[in-house]
Amino acid sequence: MTKLPLEFYEKHDTLTLSQLLLGCELVHESREGTAAGIIVETEAYLTGDPACHAYRRKTVRNAAMFGPAGTLYVYQIYGFHHCINVVSAAEGLGEAVLIRALEPTQGLDLMGLRRGLDPATKVGLRGLCSGPGKLVSAMGIDRQEHNFSSLVTGPLTIRGPVLHDFEMVTTTRIGITQGADLPYRFYVKGNPFISRK
Repeated sequence: MTKLPLEFYEKHDTLTLSQLLLGCELVHESREGTAAGIIVETEAYLTGDPACHAYRRKTVRNAAMFGPAGTLYVYQIYGFHHCINVVSAAEGLGEAVLIRALEPTQGLDLMGLRRGLDPATKVGLRGLCSGPGKLVSAMGIDRQEHNFSSLVTGPLTIRGPVLHDFEMVTTTRIGITQGADLPYRFYVKGNPFISRK
């Protein structure tokens, strides 16, 4: 399976990209080994959306979000966890797709080691990447190293789609107060690896 080209990120608006990324596979080639997982849950964040980091203006924290489509925007939440986003609009606009959950497919032992879980157990496997902070940790994604990096030329890529013939659920986003009524969250129906509220 080949990685998605730059044109894939450039030609789709943010809401469409949020849906098309479902079923694709996020891959991280690192010094420790390869880790990968199928994207099973996403959220869209648009410029006019009060929950979007780019809603007010460009800052040091959200600068990567204003980069070209296909750039990674990695930020910290709650002073500890990190989230990974795919920049999804023209340079300077400030829109992105949050990857909320993955179904692990490769490097399970490595992911389990990073998370401190036992991937051989069903509970451990389901909990590896079932949330944005969990998947960033399991995939070995680092803000210093990967923020601003390209999904086309960098160590993290997306290939696919690898999951087909699934039903998509459209609903409201999780863990926000502003823009909480907007139907910008998408996930694979019935998938056991999606995040929990």
